[in-house]
Amino acid sequence: MLDLISHPADHVVAMKAGGIVTGSELQRAIDAIEAAKRDHPVISLVIEIDNLRLMTLTALLKDIGYGLTQLGDLDHYHRAAVVTDQAWIEHIAHLEERLFKAVDIRTFSCRERAAAMAWVGELPRGAHEEPEEDGYHGA
Repeated sequence: MLDLISHPADHVVAMKAGGIVTGSELQRAIDAIEAAKRDHPVISLVIEIDNLRLMTLTALLKDIGYGLTQLGDLDHYHRAAVVTDQAWIEHIAHLEERLFKAVDIRTFSCRERAAAMAWVGELPRGAHEEPEEDGYHGA
């Protein structure tokens, strides 16, 4: 199961995964990411992972394929938060953080969910639509 969940910030794509993830579920997430990239100069991602058992072969191939297409597009990504208590997922997230240095990736425990949601909601300096949100208050 992979479901999109709500987040108060428009530039954040939030998901929750568990059990078995299918290709069609992953495609909905990819479509949401692409829509957010069209609407915002930078986006952030948050995924809550609870009892993830496996991805179907179709989902795995789609995930790898989409990931490879994003290598030249990493400047659209600001932050990614992984919320989980599964140690093996944390190890994968730490590996991805080393591989994709352009994206700030952090893991959070399930009890730190609120902190993860707040962290991904922050935009980088200069990315706010209103200059005051970046600290500019006029001359």
